[in-house]
Amino acid sequence: SWHINCEFTETKENCRMSEPSNVQQDAKNNRNILATNHDRFITFSLGLEEYAVPLLSVREIIAVSEITPLPFTPSYFLGLMNLRGQVISIIDIRQKLAVKPSTSTAENAIIICDLPTGQLGVLVDAVNAVITPAADTVSEAPEIHGRNTDCVSAVFRHQEKLILLLDLEKTLSGEDRKVITKASKSAA
Repeated sequence: SWHINCEFTETKENCRMSEPSNVQQDAKNNRNILATNHDRFITFSLGLEEYAVPLLSVREIIAVSEITPLPFTPSYFLGLMNLRGQVISIIDIRQKLAVKPSTSTAENAIIICDLPTGQLGVLVDAVNAVITPAADTVSEAPEIHGRNTDCVSAVFRHQEKLILLLDLEKTLSGEDRKVITKASKSAA
């Protein structure tokens, strides 16, 4: 079963989530696929749409706090955050995916994810739920040739909505990885 541990202070709320997962790599097309009916995903809102990432990749969810901007970085690169002594790069995934954000609210959150290239904080409009989609509701992502479409690894139906499963590593270009790595090293 999954666990959410929250720590509340006068100025912010920090939540950590942990869950084992069985996400496998499809060697043919290098996309994440569901291995069993027991895989869980955290869903979140970007604008009017819902997205998800494997719960296994989520280290914790925190309230939006102080982010130090860096000059000469792309507009979606918000800056760096000091999270208990560790420097984390923060991006606005809404800008990166060209999704119109909802207005800034107390529901905005940063999802800290463990990626092969390191940790990354992703600003989202709201965190919605942890779900386990039934295998028959999951479809491979449609083949659409365009910007940022490779980052959608699957689509699934949940309560009459379509949810896009994101591969956060694929949202980052080679240049993005360099900026994030350079920013983290310069702050260390």
